[in-house]
Amino acid sequence: MSTPVPRTGRRARAPRGGPPSRSLAAMAAFLTSAALVAACSGPPKDEGSHPGDFTLSKGTPAARGEIDSFTWATYAEPPTLDYTMAFDYPQNTILSNVCESLMRWTPNLTMEPGLARKASNPNPTTWVYDLRPGVRFHNGKVMTADDVVFSLGRQTDPDNAAAWAQIFQNVASVKKTGPLQVTVGLKKPDSQFPQYMATAAGVVASKAGVEAAGKDYGTSGGLACTGPFELGTWSKGQSVELDRFNGYWGKKARAGKVVFRFMTDPSARTNALLSGEADGGYLIPTESYGRLKNSGAGTLYFGEGLTTVNVNVTNMKGPLGDVRVRRALSLALDRSGFVKAGLGGAGTATNSLTPRASWAGASKRTAQAAFGSLPPAERDIEKATKLIKEAGASGKTLTVATSSIGQDVSLLATAVQAAGTRIGLDIRLKTIAPNAFTALFTDPNAREGIDLFPYTSYQNITDPLDLLSNFRTGAYLNFAGYSDKKYDQGIDRATAAYDPDERLAIEVELQKHAAGQLLWIPVAEWPTAVFLNKRISGAPTTISYMYYPWAADVGAAP
Repeated sequence: MSTPVPRTGRRARAPRGGPPSRSLAAMAAFLTSAALVAACSGPPKDEGSHPGDFTLSKGTPAARGEIDSFTWATYAEPPTLDYTMAFDYPQNTILSNVCESLMRWTPNLTMEPGLARKASNPNPTTWVYDLRPGVRFHNGKVMTADDVVFSLGRQTDPDNAAAWAQIFQNVASVKKTGPLQVTVGLKKPDSQFPQYMATAAGVVASKAGVEAAGKDYGTSGGLACTGPFELGTWSKGQSVELDRFNGYWGKKARAGKVVFRFMTDPSARTNALLSGEADGGYLIPTESYGRLKNSGAGTLYFGEGLTTVNVNVTNMKGPLGDVRVRRALSLALDRSGFVKAGLGGAGTATNSLTPRASWAGASKRTAQAAFGSLPPAERDIEKATKLIKEAGASGKTLTVATSSIGQDVSLLATAVQAAGTRIGLDIRLKTIAPNAFTALFTDPNAREGIDLFPYTSYQNITDPLDLLSNFRTGAYLNFAGYSDKKYDQGIDRATAAYDPDERLAIEVELQKHAAGQLLWIPVAEWPTAVFLNKRISGAPTTISYMYYPWAADVGAAP
């Protein structure tokens, strides 16, 4: 994670899989692509009022017609647009319009066929992808099964250090089984792998195009993908341009060109949106919500983000090794105050590690079980202080990382300091430069001397296991080094369960366990924010823009 941002999805996974809990014959009968789509659905909440000072919208008004071009403000420049490294907001916001995957996320956060017209699984360890005929890459070549085998193979090539490599750890083989058919063999049943084929993990690029670019692939020239836009001019440090691809197999993009401008300063980004220098943008600075909402220059929308704001525990060798200290901090946090100040009122205080929308496919009873037994989110200073004394932690020092990268980070760090101080801890803040904050995710040395840091996390798929697997032994984002054999076994059982009801029931128990350990202290759910000025419309409001070609829907405002 080399971009200066504290917000990220899950870029890596621990090994998954385990023995199926039902007979293989029964599972094979159940496993159809239609059932998979239903199991992976995560529609946004109904449009309308939401707790807090915001409203969730299902989308923005459909565009009236075509537009020559529009400009989009982004908070950082991608270090590369190689799809194997597309694990963060800057890369995916751009790349989702250029490169496409075997399956596709929709604006409603459901999954549908993408470059594969059909996905089927004749048995629990086999997935067959039948490809669309006549799909052309931006370099003019026609997509074949060879391109798919090559593209997925790049994710597992050690020389690429792919961000998505662990998604493929349960893959035994990827083979061409027809001119337009690829078969993936799994080592064990894996309910998660087919869902990730709708993310950048499932991107297909031209084998000839990638090989021709060599080591420069992703940083210069074309990307040899199939999306509605192709990579145009990349002015390093300033902007990336995408040009409409007239040979696109699907619905033609409404805009002839999209210009992504890199604007790292939140104030400059806001001013660009207000002045018309930029027509729109995602990830709006929270401190600018009110200003943009009342400006008259356009409309600020909120949609389902599958995003939670947390405090990540990174050191279990000190006072935080006692769960009572972690629970005390959770009890002392002023979540509602943080939502109001740090998220501009657009958020919901929560005691859940997983966002509620990730449980959209659960029955009412299962959903109630998932959220009904969680630790309280309300403040209880008296109880928190008592826990600190019982743990013998009064006066103990903890260090929290903070940064000026955004007030969602800086104000949460301040809130943790205030909470700890009230219950008898000595909380110290360590300021990290914005361009170094991301190193906390990638470099253990950067976390030396830090006990906690603000962490905003989005789910890559609409399955609670996407987040809950982070607390498995050895998981990439398990910075605290937590290990519990029983929990690991639960992850294996959930992964192996293709039946969504069976899997969600296991995930309820996993959530309960993880919530009790408080390896991340959940603080708030945070919706996606998008601003559109009066020139344009059509952009989705949900976090689907990470893997859906959203810019193709943007055109002239009604």
